[in-house]
Amino acid sequence: MGLSEKDYRAGLVIEVNDRMQRDYRYELAVDVGGLADGFTPHYSPAEMLAMGVFEGKYCNDCTDELPTEWFDGAKTSDVANVELNYFGVKSRQRLSEWRRKGWIYEPDPRGWFQWYCRYYLGRRIEALDAVQIKRWRAFSRHAGQVRANCDPGDIFCRPRQRQGLLQWAHDPLI
Repeated sequence: MGLSEKDYRAGLVIEVNDRMQRDYRYELAVDVGGLADGFTPHYSPAEMLAMGVFEGKYCNDCTDELPTEWFDGAKTSDVANVELNYFGVKSRQRLSEWRRKGWIYEPDPRGWFQWYCRYYLGRRIEALDAVQIKRWRAFSRHAGQVRANCDPGDIFCRPRQRQGLLQWAHDPLI
């Protein structure tokens, strides 16, 4: 679509045609950034992409669906490159493993981050949103493990957990 984030408003219909999804359409129910009470991600999708997540490979074919400025300064690559991750470590499992474990929910074949991008833009699917927000809350347990096992200020202690926290929009620099 080539739109700016300010153009994503309630009522806009987004059409998706990328490598993983064809002819999928959704309508934005709220304006950008309107999040549910109690859902307080530390980072927006654009901030996450700029910091370095998913080895730069996650959504580089989604540029027509997402706001153009999300990719200004985003760390993307045509091939997975662990050096693009904020902590320089691999912190994800293969998509086939996510599917095997039942972590992929339709209509978001790429998983939680794809849901978060679409939710942040304003798409609402009540039952799915409740499930994904619950998963986001549960992931915060990793922050407790980092706090319990790392000296304050040592941001390179437990880099895989910290990268995971970032990829779930939690603050990895706790």
